[in-house]
This record gives sequence, C-alpha cells and structure tokens, in this order.
Amino acid sequence: MHNRYLLLASLLGLGAALPASADVLLIERAEQAQRAGLPANGLTMAQVEARFGAPLEKLAPVAGYKPDHPPITRWRYAGHTVYFEHQRVISTVLDTAAAGPSR
Repeated sequence: MHNRYLLLASLLGLGAALPASADVLLIERAEQAQRAGLPANGLTMAQVEARFGAPLEKLAPVAGYKPDHPPITRWRYAGHTVYFEHQRVISTVLDTAAAGPSR
C-alpha cells in the first residue's frame, strides 16, 4: 500500500515538472533565434523589413475571420520563415535544410 502512494506521488511530481521544462525549451529556442540574428518576437513587419531586407516571398494572411483566429502572415527568407500575427512577429522558424543535415 505504501508503495502505491509513493508511485502516485512520484507520477504527480513528474507531471508538475513537465510544463516547466517545456517553458525552458521555448526560452532556449528564442535565445537561439536571437543569437542567430533572426527576427525576434514582437518586432513589427516594418522593423523586420528594415533590419533584414525584403523577404523572398510574402504569403497572403490566413484566418483572420474571427477574433479567436487572428490573421497569420508568413514571410519566407533564405533559411527561415517569419510568422506574424497582425503586424507583429510571433515566431521565426529555421527551414529544415538550414537546421541541419538531411538524412
């Protein structure tokens, strides 16, 4: 019986630690993007274009038809894609080929 409570307590403790580790990973990714000289979250479209130049491609916004679904716009650069919600950067993602060797 004691072992059952110990196991339950261990599992609950593990579950509580998982969200914290996910937050750390997101912070590390954001720091990597900044070190790599990529657009940081929160920059406006005008700031991104002024600092990084014109993108190779500006894709049309998707969604935006409901407040729950704001317009998301993608700008493709060589090696990465910048995602905007309205006019602000929400994420910069390295292209698969730029992130590392392919198999």
